[in-house]
Amino acid sequence: MKPTHRISRRLHIWLGWIVALPLLLWTISGLWMVARPIEEVRGEHLRSTPVPLAYAGVAQWPDTGGRTLKSLVVESRPGGPVWVASFTTGEARRADLVTGRLLPPVSRDEAVLLARAAYLATAKVAEVGRTPAARPPLELRRPRPAWAVRFDDGTRLYVDADTGAILALRTRQWRLFDFMWGLHILDPIEREDTSHPLLISAAALGLLGVITGTALLFTRRRKRNPKAAHP
Repeated sequence: MKPTHRISRRLHIWLGWIVALPLLLWTISGLWMVARPIEEVRGEHLRSTPVPLAYAGVAQWPDTGGRTLKSLVVESRPGGPVWVASFTTGEARRADLVTGRLLPPVSRDEAVLLARAAYLATAKVAEVGRTPAARPPLELRRPRPAWAVRFDDGTRLYVDADTGAILALRTRQWRLFDFMWGLHILDPIEREDTSHPLLISAAALGLLGVITGTALLFTRRRKRNPKAAHP
């Protein structure tokens, strides 16, 4: 056995042991993610169709309190259309479309009403909790104050505590998909970083393993075929 062949063989074996776990995680997580329709994972079939806007009256410009607007839109709510104002400070508020008066934050009972209106399933509300903007839960990942409305089928709807908007709908299947995504990018805690040293190193070692394996394939082929080695 030639020294270069021997070195490539040993290197390939050691690389195989090192990258075996990442390759297993990539394969299992990738297979699971592509095997599930993304629309089903996102629970799109569980979302109700937004109520069409229906208002023919005069709208009053909302009271901004001297803050600079970043965006201003009209959105439907079960009780009727409202202004939704986003400010450059990062705040967001809703306002009455007729008077322009800023409306109070969404109450617990109103959050339940909004969640029920947005969710098509017949599951019952099991728990309602408040999540602060500074510490959003992992499955929300948005720095917004929210009401987390959990249904007894495991689904959670997050309702913006200031505007009443549905920020997210998370099913059990979504949570498993999110966990698989974390394994796939080797970031099971935050599940956000797709460019970190561990992932880059594992991918580079995997590539090196493929290259050495391919080189071994050709050297073994030449060894079995003397005519190819000695034309």
